[in-house]
Amino acid sequence: MPDRLKGRIALVTGGAQGIGRAICEHFASEGACVGVLDIQGDRAEQAAQALRAQGMQALAYAGDVAQRSTFEHAVHDLEQHFGRFDILVNNAIWARYGSLETVTAETLNRMTATGLHSVVWGIQVGAAAMVRSGGGSIINIASAASFLGIPSGMVYCGVKAGVLGLTRSAAVDLGPHNIRVNAICPGTVTTEGVRKHISPELETKRMARTPLGRLGHVSDVARAACFLASSDSDFITGESLLVDGGITHALL
Repeated sequence: MPDRLKGRIALVTGGAQGIGRAICEHFASEGACVGVLDIQGDRAEQAAQALRAQGMQALAYAGDVAQRSTFEHAVHDLEQHFGRFDILVNNAIWARYGSLETVTAETLNRMTATGLHSVVWGIQVGAAAMVRSGGGSIINIASAASFLGIPSGMVYCGVKAGVLGLTRSAAVDLGPHNIRVNAICPGTVTTEGVRKHISPELETKRMARTPLGRLGHVSDVARAACFLASSDSDFITGESLLVDGGITHALL
């Protein structure tokens, strides 16, 4: 159905590239006014300009999602422009992989700040605005790694598992305010960032293990996010939706 998000106001973190940008584009194509938030402000502005060039409504925001003030600024500005706030996608992540003994305080602090603390701040600030609007939808991008043990990925797996805990608890707290909170758990998605971390050999191996026979596309995640943002999922909250081609459940 076209225009499933018509008139709704959304903010997507890490929205300048990869999965985040695909979500921004899909939301805008469904009628939403989209805030593109990214630590790389120039890329956020490029993404927003590309949407405006197609006749869609988009604004760009630069900031570090580990800081609560970043959400305060973006959400307040969207409310000022459009009079309401309806959808938040917590997508931003900073990830590094390595063996257990190579984990440093700097890596641990940055991964948890960007991938976990930011979800708390986003929910806190976004939910307050959604209460003023009469409800809304919060979508946290977790990972199939939330359920699995990945070699050299202890911190990443821990952060993403934490996102699921935050999602479930926030869904309970915010349900009485007509705010739904759900998570999407992608498998391997062919983004620029992913290709930096997996070799062609590992990519082929993961495809072979995936029941649907391919890796994910950013559009797969964007369509799932649109479903959770729209009224099509009005009675779904606290859920974790695997978008992984079946690999998490495959014993291959």
